Amino acid sequence: MLIVKKFGGSSVADPERINNVADRCIEDYKKGHKVVVVLSAMGKTTDALLSKAQTINPNAPKREVDMLLATGEQTSVALMAMAVAAKGVPAISLNAFQVAMHTTSVYGDARFKRIDTERIYNELDSGRMVIITGFQGINRRDDLTTLGRGGSDTTAVALAAALRADACEIYTDVEGVYTADPRIVSKARKIKEITYDEMLELATLGAKVLHNRSVGLAKKYRVQLVVRSSLNREEGTIVKEVTDVEGMLVNGVAVDKNAARIAVLGVKNEPGIAFRIFDELAKHNINVDVILQSIGRDDTKDISFTVDQTQAKDAVACLRENQERLTIKTIKEEKNVAKLSVVGAGMQSNAGVAAKMFEALYDVGVNIRMIATSEIRITVLIDLEDVDVAMRAVHDKFFHD
Repeated sequence: MLIVKKFGGSSVADPERINNVADRCIEDYKKGHKVVVVLSAMGKTTDALLSKAQTINPNAPKREVDMLLATGEQTSVALMAMAVAAKGVPAISLNAFQVAMHTTSVYGDARFKRIDTERIYNELDSGRMVIITGFQGINRRDDLTTLGRGGSDTTAVALAAALRADACEIYTDVEGVYTADPRIVSKARKIKEITYDEMLELATLGAKVLHNRSVGLAKKYRVQLVVRSSLNREEGTIVKEVTDVEGMLVNGVAVDKNAARIAVLGVKNEPGIAFRIFDELAKHNINVDVILQSIGRDDTKDISFTVDQTQAKDAVACLRENQERLTIKTIKEEKNVAKLSVVGAGMQSNAGVAAKMFEALYDVGVNIRMIATSEIRITVLIDLEDVDVAMRAVHDKFFHD
């Protein structure tokens, strides 16, 4: 049996936790399984490296930022290989270049193209535990790239797919996927099983337990995931195509506090203007989520949309650079906002979910700025200062005892 096991930064934050992870991996190794381990950088290492970069050059080239950040995971895997070896088990650490994990060339947000598996199989066949850097790859110029926050999850799933692994286990500092962030909502419940589609929506909408691109890859290649804690032995959450339990009306409530709202005002009210605006943003690899377009007046209209805060600066710069061509009179940016979402496959066959959500927000006096929906989710944009009370109110409305 070939198992891919991924451990996040909090799971390898110090020597004690590194040794705990080593013990858990050795358990499977001694059962005769082939074990591939994917690690994030230790604790807050990535943040510390970014802070150092800021002190040297606040506008550092993205290539050099990726070169710097990739050292975090390399430290983790080397230390883990040492810990495993100290316990009498042969192990080897490999970085993205040594494996040859090929990605696109978008520094800071690269995507996997293919993974060469020969080196990994050779090491496994030699009886070694293979410990691989998460979060990173190499582009066509052999430069190091990074996959964005949470990218180690994507590394693990991509490896599981490429190696045709029998299991892919994602270990974190929580016991699985919850109906809401248990740090904010004390009544949040652990979910036993969840579909790829529901998990993808939750991850995209702010749930931190899994990287959204990892879920998309898992769905595409039918990699069944298990999310569980590295700190205890509790059963986690299974992420798969179809769940064995009857679908609930809502399976989770998610919050994204890293959203920014951008408004383009006074654009021409003519066919194709929205296409030109969002096509320009797409060319700059800027992902847009909630969109609101006003009713045209005086031959103009206003369009508002949300982006991740990390992309807000680039989005505004892109629009300003093309302001005249796109017929934009005014560009406004607002960061004190957050997205609150409810997700559940049960929405497809049940009316009144939106009304129930809006009632919960009304009950606690929270105003809705924008709304977006799909078959299995409803997202509202609200003021950042209201987000915690809003999340608890919406969760109580759908998950009351």
